[in-house]
Amino acid sequence: MPLYKTITVSKNTKVFIWKIEESIETLKSNILLTSKNEARLNSMKSELHQKGFLSIRHLLKEVKLTDSDLIYDEYGKPHLTKGQFISITHSFHFTAIIYSTEKAVGIDIEKQRDKILKIAHKFTPIEEYKTIANQDALIRKLTVVWGAKESLYKIYGKKKLLFLNHIFVTDFFLEKGTTSAEINYDAKSSTYKVSFLEFEGFTCVFAL
Repeated sequence: MPLYKTITVSKNTKVFIWKIEESIETLKSNILLTSKNEARLNSMKSELHQKGFLSIRHLLKEVKLTDSDLIYDEYGKPHLTKGQFISITHSFHFTAIIYSTEKAVGIDIEKQRDKILKIAHKFTPIEEYKTIANQDALIRKLTVVWGAKESLYKIYGKKKLLFLNHIFVTDFFLEKGTTSAEINYDAKSSTYKVSFLEFEGFTCVFAL
């Protein structure tokens, strides 16, 4: 079982990361899907998406949950029938969940790619990063910023929240692995703790 990494955030909150290395047949073993999710799986045209979908179900087993415990609201945000909190992410051959029994959580995994340099102005004030001369460092930092904003967007769980205008990430050092971020929207402000780690050219960011 390629459970890649487990992170204990607190006694009530954990992160589980899976590296997809198995066949679909192997991933289907010991997994029971609801009829709705079985149909959803069969409708996926990408084998990688199917594998990601199934590996998430294996991660649910790490916290003694099943496919039937996971439900989605009208905004597409996952919830648990037992009242705990969960967030899910999938990027290429990595999937992850963050699970908490006490507070809302969000998680995102992104592959570190040059592409982020072209779209950065759409989600963060790019002029704030012009002092970073090393392109690799800039890509890594922007990937964390995107992941942090994606994580907060997942926690908020509703449409109309704009990365550029409503979500703000406090500047940070890559070596530290932590920062904070804020949602300012609809005359309300809320602050979140953000943590991140890098592995195999990917960045995982989670917030609570």
